[in-house]
Amino acid sequence: MREVREWTVQAGRILRKRRDPVVVQTLRSAFAATIAYVIALRLSPEKAPLTAPLTALLVVQVTLYATLTNGFRRVNAVVTGVLLAIAFSLLVGLTWWSLALLLVASLAVGRLVRVEEYVPEVAISAMLVLGVTSVGDTAWARVLETLIGAVVGLGCNLLLAPPVWVEEAGESIEGLARRLRQLMLRMGEEAAGAPPADRAAERLHEARRLDHDIVEVDAALRQAEESLRLNPRVREGLLHRVVLRTGLDTLEICTVVLRVLARTLTDLAKEREPEPLFESETGAVLEQLLSQIADAVVSFAVLVTTHLSASAESAEERLAAELRSAAATRDKLAVLLREEAERDKGNWQLPGAVLTEVNRILDEMDTEHRTKRLFEELDRVSAEQRARMPRLTRLRERLGVQEQLWRNRAGFGGRSR
Repeated sequence: MREVREWTVQAGRILRKRRDPVVVQTLRSAFAATIAYVIALRLSPEKAPLTAPLTALLVVQVTLYATLTNGFRRVNAVVTGVLLAIAFSLLVGLTWWSLALLLVASLAVGRLVRVEEYVPEVAISAMLVLGVTSVGDTAWARVLETLIGAVVGLGCNLLLAPPVWVEEAGESIEGLARRLRQLMLRMGEEAAGAPPADRAAERLHEARRLDHDIVEVDAALRQAEESLRLNPRVREGLLHRVVLRTGLDTLEICTVVLRVLARTLTDLAKEREPEPLFESETGAVLEQLLSQIADAVVSFAVLVTTHLSASAESAEERLAAELRSAAATRDKLAVLLREEAERDKGNWQLPGAVLTEVNRILDEMDTEHRTKRLFEELDRVSAEQRARMPRLTRLRERLGVQEQLWRNRAGFGGRSR
């Protein structure tokens, strides 16, 4: 039985690796380059037509959207570099000064043809081709090889559709929520006692480090957004993107507020050391409140990442129940903090700030607030699409795509309320 479990775990790891971006990019790039080389061997007069696989490697992207938006710019960059190298090969050949002129010309022409971030690839392609192109009769074969590599690279991306990275982005968002939860639980435990100021400062540093986690989650979300665009396997891609993006925005705001809360508790620990931060009952209620908010943060992340699945309704019900419990505890904490402030009227600012900050986190996760933000973001994105691509928008409306999106939007908003 132990061997079976180990084999199952190993098989699960292999299956997850199959969807890893690095693995997918490596396999698809190698496949495209190999096919391009095989085709170029038959069509090109060169004995080793390496320009074709080189171009295929440059064109193949992880997502279909990246292929269509970046692939043509890369092809333009490669072709421009090849043509410049052919011209230099026919006129002056390869010398140190011709290489310098070629680099200057390539970087200048690359900006003129608007290949944007792929300007260096114009110079790279020109150098590679000039280095192997010393005979005028074979120079034009490089153009043919470039076109072969470009066609094969684009074809591989269109025929072998890249995976959709929504699941990976969802895991990243849920991972961020769980890290927030762990930090809240530790802060709640210490707030109920008398932590030294240096330990409270450690929690502040942990909250600051969460900014790096947000950057990583944002990168995973951007990849998921690209994988949804122009992907024929995905319906309602706009709704997916907006829900995930607004969910991450909410967690980012919660992270910022949590960092402010950690700053407040650190200042309070410095002011009251070695005494407890709060009276015993107040500290216990604050610990309970942070625990409830921590659970709600995880439930919010689960809801955001499963908004179109069968478990969405149960996730929303769980989040609503946790927010109601947290709101009741918050009200109890407000009464206790007010009583403390009346007994110590000179030191009410920091305890009052604690209540303000937990209120902000609860408001951010409120379902009505979330629905309003979702609608606003959908309106904004739709308006941008109409302004940027009016013809495509009219075509979508004629086909009923926009109407279907708004029906789903209405249903989603009604469920959130």
